[in-house]
Amino acid sequence: MAKGLDVGTMNLISAQQDGSDTVFVQQRNSFVEIEYSDMAERMLSRSDVLHIRKDDDVYVLGDDALNFANIFNQETRRPMSQGILSSDEQSAIPMMKLIIEQVVGSPDHPNEKLYFSSPADPIDSDLSTLYHQKTIQSFLNDMGYDAEPINEGMAVIYSDLADRDFTGLGISFGAGMTNVCLSYYAVPVMKFSVARGGDWIDEQASQATGKPVDKITSIKEDDFELDFETDVGGVEGALSIYYENLLDYVIGKIQEEVDEEDIEEGLDVPVVVTGGTSSPKGFKKLFEQHLEDASIPFSISDVQHADEPMYSVARGALVAARSEEEERGHSGDEEEEVEADD
Repeated sequence: MAKGLDVGTMNLISAQQDGSDTVFVQQRNSFVEIEYSDMAERMLSRSDVLHIRKDDDVYVLGDDALNFANIFNQETRRPMSQGILSSDEQSAIPMMKLIIEQVVGSPDHPNEKLYFSSPADPIDSDLSTLYHQKTIQSFLNDMGYDAEPINEGMAVIYSDLADRDFTGLGISFGAGMTNVCLSYYAVPVMKFSVARGGDWIDEQASQATGKPVDKITSIKEDDFELDFETDVGGVEGALSIYYENLLDYVIGKIQEEVDEEDIEEGLDVPVVVTGGTSSPKGFKKLFEQHLEDASIPFSISDVQHADEPMYSVARGALVAARSEEEERGHSGDEEEEVEADD
């Protein structure tokens, strides 16, 4: 067996093959602190709410954290910020370990192969992803996995462009970052990230409307559509404005990087967009409209929107892990044949 893990700022998602099906396990990458009481802890345990106690406080983690934050009018705390472990959150590492353990579980066998997503260094920020990548790898190896990072944009290519010979432009619109990878027959030609994503949209909309960020996030995730018929003075209108701004920004950075990399003009490739931030209805149409106005020096054959945008990165990481485990198996078979011949 093998596993894939999407280490996202908003969600942690694992993928594992079960027969012909791919099974996903998901938890929100957040937590909220509440005051401890015996009754509160008993009720949380009885309701199967993911939580831990530390001294006189109880931390509610994962999917339930946002619900508790909205009920108690608090902001959730996040172990990650802008696609990597948060340096401002003292509890980031222990909370990440707990949520990762819940999502991936124990390995099925020693040194089970696991690929986890890691962003490219952003081109518009001084942030480095190295510490984040090595820390996550250490968590997973300590759990008994043989863990390796995979570039988030490349994971999108593995997930959604297998029928195009793993050739194309994969764009993962995550919460903390947006990752971009141009691949030619599974070989990355260009990969980078920008330090803007769904969180940036939520923060800007919060500042514009005066609503708490968690409230904005809940509205965005609850049947929000990019139809441009909403009240421009409301939350939906603010979200629409900042979605457009994000797309202009990302496409502009793609254009700049393609020019710097001197990509061949005769290239004709598909584009696949995915990630939780791309989930609202109307996203693909809006992306296509903005892409048409850009001066990309190579041809775009078509634009695809992943069928399950939340799961693309985890699925792509699983494809990479299964491929390596299969290669291991073949190598082992060849060694046995050589020994038999001797």
